[in-house]
Amino acid sequence: MKKNLGIFIFDDVEILDFTGPYEVFSATRLSKKVLNKKNIKDIYKTESPFNIFTISESKKNVTTKGGLKVSCDYIFFDDPTFDILLIPGGIGTRKLINNKNVISWIKKKKDIELIFSVCTGSLLLAAAGLLRNQKAATHWSAESLLKRISPSTRITRKRYIMDNIYSSAGVSSGIDLSLKIVEKYFGKRVADNTSKYIEYKITKE
Repeated sequence: MKKNLGIFIFDDVEILDFTGPYEVFSATRLSKKVLNKKNIKDIYKTESPFNIFTISESKKNVTTKGGLKVSCDYIFFDDPTFDILLIPGGIGTRKLINNKNVISWIKKKKDIELIFSVCTGSLLLAAAGLLRNQKAATHWSAESLLKRISPSTRITRKRYIMDNIYSSAGVSSGIDLSLKIVEKYFGKRVADNTSKYIEYKITKE
């Protein structure tokens, strides 16, 4: 059965924070073979084990940082059940820290299988109380703000951290963490094949 993976996006979200992980999960294939030129077509005839969709607060169209416009699959009102939730970052998180609707929605998801953030998405998790007494990573520029929001959070300078809540540092580090999540669910061979296909060499935490 596929894993349902929801990605929350919002105005002024950092593009790579969610498109990087999206590429990782959509490129994943459950093959025990080592990916090579001869079998790549056969392997990619199959589908990803992740069912990925985007969610926004109240409107289908979101404008990212840089001006890219994205049409969302769902809004809070009609979001489906999912197993994994990604909270990306970007300057737009600063406005959402005090958005009661957004923070309440995140709190309601606290018991799903896995929650992870990229970059300053950690600020929203902190505002929802999900990073209390947790280790967490965030963009270097937001460390002091994260600490103010959640004083008990132990901020790490690692590229990603896999505590009860997973988090990664800035922007491209979300790709590293996403590959580790693929490994968690489906093993190192599948994660390595995914990394090879997208031509990305994972950085150690």
